[in-house]
Amino acid sequence: MSKVMNRLGRPAATAAAAVVLSLTASGCVTVHGELEIVPTTTKAQAARALDAFVSAYTKAERTYDRADDAAYVTGPLGAIDTAKLKAARKLHPEGNKNPRPLKLTDVKYTVPKKAGWPRWFVADADNNRFDGYRWVMVFTRDDVSEPWAVSYLMLFRDGKVPEFKTDADGYGEAIDNDSPGLAVKPSALSKKYADYLDPKTGGGDVFAKGGYTSDWRATRKKNLSRPGLATQYIDEPLTSGDYAPVALRTTDGGALVFFTMRRYVKQTASPGSDLPAVNVDVKALMTGDAKQSAMYGYVSNQAALVPKKGSAGSAVDVLSRLEGITSAEGS
Repeated sequence: MSKVMNRLGRPAATAAAAVVLSLTASGCVTVHGELEIVPTTTKAQAARALDAFVSAYTKAERTYDRADDAAYVTGPLGAIDTAKLKAARKLHPEGNKNPRPLKLTDVKYTVPKKAGWPRWFVADADNNRFDGYRWVMVFTRDDVSEPWAVSYLMLFRDGKVPEFKTDADGYGEAIDNDSPGLAVKPSALSKKYADYLDPKTGGGDVFAKGGYTSDWRATRKKNLSRPGLATQYIDEPLTSGDYAPVALRTTDGGALVFFTMRRYVKQTASPGSDLPAVNVDVKALMTGDAKQSAMYGYVSNQAALVPKKGSAGSAVDVLSRLEGITSAEGS
């Protein structure tokens, strides 16, 4: 972590308001009686939403005050953002003396058609924070009176953002979270990922091998018991409200699915042994005194390419993962 805890957490390869919806028999979302499938916004409105987000996010980075971007950041990114700003403000109550304004360029918008609320769209852009990566963001809102807020923020290497299917008018295709047309329903993806990552009982062939899946499981299994230190992992799906998954059809018939997970890591040192050092950013979030054990909570958002059901390659490929520590407790 950087001096002020990089507000994006970190790419995992290098390392974390509910709306009541009623479903009709046909699966269409019914909110305020809106059943018509329409574009969720216009590209001009999407561009204005991006500008508002950049302005608020940059201001919060300068003041370390969550109130400055609270209306424009939500879901998993909101959880990460809240913790990072809390720690930074505790360490630097005067704010950031050397702010670096966020700049997003070469922005591409994918606006889907869907019925009801919440509504969302995807934007991906070059940025001045991570060379060689593009930011892929999901903007969402639950009502026309609310501002658009970023719920998911992923990092994709240049040239690796999947191509989204669009219709003759240039609009994308939103996929219902309980759609049976994918190898894994978007609503089930978070739990399946949490189960897969369990180093004691997980695994299986749901997910393709890679740095965010098989490699990470192997590392976790190795860390379960090290001389003088025991580590426990608890993974929990987050699937409701602003943590709900979002699925957008890709040109190959599958979907890019954004989903959330919470995990806890508990480390316990044997008598006579010391816990790993806790950096100052994490200490700023910590309650209690980490003498013998420490529990760390993380929230992560992932983007996975989920194949069309029945396709030759049915394994889910987790393409990007970004997490941040949100809590720490010592004892």
